[in-house]
Amino acid sequence: MVIVIHQTSSTENAFLYNEKKVEQKIASYFHGRNTKAINPFFYDKNHRLKELIDIEKLNPRVKNKCLHISVNPSTDDYLKLNDQIIRSEIDQFMQHMGYGDQTYFVYKHKDLERMHFHIVSTRIDKLSGKKIKDNHERQKAQNFIKELELRHQLDNCKRREKTVFKFSAQSRNIKQSLESLFFHINQLKEVNSKVLYNETLRLFNVEIRKSGRGHLVVVTDGNGKVIRYPIRLSKFKEQPQLWIQDKKEAERQKIISCNNSFNNHRLFTDFLKELNWQIRCQELRNNKVKQLKTRKKKRKLGL
Repeated sequence: MVIVIHQTSSTENAFLYNEKKVEQKIASYFHGRNTKAINPFFYDKNHRLKELIDIEKLNPRVKNKCLHISVNPSTDDYLKLNDQIIRSEIDQFMQHMGYGDQTYFVYKHKDLERMHFHIVSTRIDKLSGKKIKDNHERQKAQNFIKELELRHQLDNCKRREKTVFKFSAQSRNIKQSLESLFFHINQLKEVNSKVLYNETLRLFNVEIRKSGRGHLVVVTDGNGKVIRYPIRLSKFKEQPQLWIQDKKEAERQKIISCNNSFNNHRLFTDFLKELNWQIRCQELRNNKVKQLKTRKKKRKLGL
């Protein structure tokens, strides 16, 4: 069993990520606790999101309010633990972590090679409005996993060597899995440059390569050889945040360049108008001078 506490700052982003998976039919509603409705999944997603947002409004000063956790049983674990037991264990886990009385939603995902679950809640206490203490969360999660394995006689000796998930030629639902990978890396504050993003992707045998005016996402064998059919980056709904930012920056620079070009053109046009006006004024002055000279000549001649 592997439990991951994701560093997600936005509760809305984490919530909508899971709801989108349900809409794409690669996830389903699994469990909910301490909600206003007996069955919160009977209502639309805005109703569920509002419950979490209303709690977070009690303490707007806290920046990282989101609690986003994934529970990842191995294939063998899932065979031993049915859905009913997993629901019960998730409730015990939330109680163990100090979030037992919080509103939370659980989603069952099928977009990787094994079944796994996502919990979305908030770190703001729904009664006091204070931030729930999150000291030593990872250690507390590991302690719970050990107790869980003892309770259900789960043997993780072999699986601990395979905790790092890598894409391979046999990976299923490759596009959805890559979107999941992008989403989780986007939440990591430590990954703040393209170099770090690329290095993180390589840990999963994934690379983003330039192709013409765009980019391709490829799965490799770990040594650079492509082993799956490439997918255009533009085809992904969830994309690497740094590439999106670069694209937006490029579009912004293009707009600035166009505006500068337009402004230069406008200045040049205004200059031509002013020059034309000055020429016309000069012509009018010259005509008036000529008319005055003609009148003077006529007066002298007595005409």
